[in-house]
Amino acid sequence: MFAKALSLALLALAAVNTVSAASTPTISAVGSKFFFSNGTQYYIKGVAYQLTSLDPLTNQTQCELDAKMMQDLGANTIRVYHVDSTANHDGCMTAFENAGIYLFVDLDTFDTQFEQTLPEWNQTQLSAFEAVLDEFQQYDNLAGVFVANEAMTMLNGSDTAPFVKAAIRDVKAYRESKKYRDIPVGYSGADIPSLRPMLQNYLACGSDTADAADFFSLNVYEWCGESSFDGSGYSELVANASGLQIPIFISETGCRIPKPRTFDDQDSILGKDMEDTWSGAIVYEWIEESNDYGLISYGPTVNPTSNTAALDGYPRTGTPLPVSPDYSNLKAHWATLSPTGVQLSAYSAQASSLSPIACPSSTMNGWIVNPTASLPSLGQTLDLAATSTGGLGGSQTGTAKPSATAKKGAAAPMKGGNEVAAMGTGLIGVMLGFLFWL
Repeated sequence: MFAKALSLALLALAAVNTVSAASTPTISAVGSKFFFSNGTQYYIKGVAYQLTSLDPLTNQTQCELDAKMMQDLGANTIRVYHVDSTANHDGCMTAFENAGIYLFVDLDTFDTQFEQTLPEWNQTQLSAFEAVLDEFQQYDNLAGVFVANEAMTMLNGSDTAPFVKAAIRDVKAYRESKKYRDIPVGYSGADIPSLRPMLQNYLACGSDTADAADFFSLNVYEWCGESSFDGSGYSELVANASGLQIPIFISETGCRIPKPRTFDDQDSILGKDMEDTWSGAIVYEWIEESNDYGLISYGPTVNPTSNTAALDGYPRTGTPLPVSPDYSNLKAHWATLSPTGVQLSAYSAQASSLSPIACPSSTMNGWIVNPTASLPSLGQTLDLAATSTGGLGGSQTGTAKPSATAKKGAAAPMKGGNEVAAMGTGLIGVMLGFLFWL
């Protein structure tokens, strides 16, 4: 099944290359790598792009300003966490396309995201995910979609994994039913040592590729200040990815403590240390706000009571201005890093010979998923009484739960925990500012 599906993917990619040679090349996942439809390998030099809690891809003027600045930075990818599937995105997607920039977009929103306190996968969630896919599949510079971001952030949160994998299965089935191109469908995970590499392997394993992720990504805040490939733990990331038959990349990175942000890790990610197994990285984040991760600002801070558009005091629109020295440090690294990888024509035989990675067994210290259990059906919730044996059970439901903040158990140790906490603080600030603005 795996070899047959991969052969079909290669044929589809060749067909796309034939009919769209003059247009923007699309991106597909083949084996453990991403490829443009012209046959060259795709490496991600990305930035997280979420100006407020609202959809940032509806203001064409702002997108054009930002796309031009990102082109100067050397970026070829953005990641957007929340979009409005009913809005028109033509202007912004064209602006980024003209700048050679691709999009990874999250399908979920605050009211359709997975809750590890009591995970479920239902029709309301699936319909919302389908609507986002329907809207963005029309753009050739859509690189891929995430079904969730950090749905598991606690030591005993692994029982959410089957629901995430069920979402991947159903989104891919919908993609096939609509005859869309093979837009990669994957997941962005929190960097929790006790859950890796089990989580990536679980989402990738199985003989039926229809149930497996097309890619896996990790939010990594390990290389902070002066460090090295070995000292940072990046060597462990490479070791964990050994044998993985789908692409893997870093979906967030860029420690802010200690200052300045040097982005030295990019030399390893996009250089000889990792280019054979990892497909690049997305730096967090584009805009400067209270969490202090921004690469650019739209001007000095203002009093949010007199300028409600600034939300938390940081302007959200305008001409992007580099944050020094962060912007120039990243730009300097990316200017020297242009991995070429391998041509699809030279790699396709190797890709066809890849076998799915083995499904992980349950462990005593956090990974409690039964590798032989069936994935949840649509409308199923977690049966807490069955989780000790990896069961699912539960009732059939038809609506998504609102976002919850209650925690099911003790938080797992996370690499770069202060970084994750800071990002959470920034997001809360954005939400509070937005509520004030309303």
